[in-house]
Amino acid sequence: MPYTLIYPDSYTRRAKKFLRKHPEIHKQYKKTLQLLELDPYHSSLRLHRLEGRLKGVSSVSINMSYRIVLELEIQGEEIFLVNDVKENRQR
Repeated sequence: MPYTLIYPDSYTRRAKKFLRKHPEIHKQYKKTLQLLELDPYHSSLRLHRLEGRLKGVSSVSINMSYRIVLELEIQGEEIFLVNDVKENRQR
């Protein structure tokens, strides 16, 4: 069952700013959102809830270096994206 992604203005602004800084991942970012729209639980997205300081938000992977950190609200056939894109930090 395909979903519809809902992008609040705040999400769109942050994503555009991030993609201006990292144009090399634009295609991967778009592909990640398309897959999220098709199946938010697809294994390659690695959707999971975060702990600690980011408790209450979720994460999906763009690639090994970048992820989308978002407040994911699935209501019926709509997915609301409420947060932004983050770079994974080296541990």
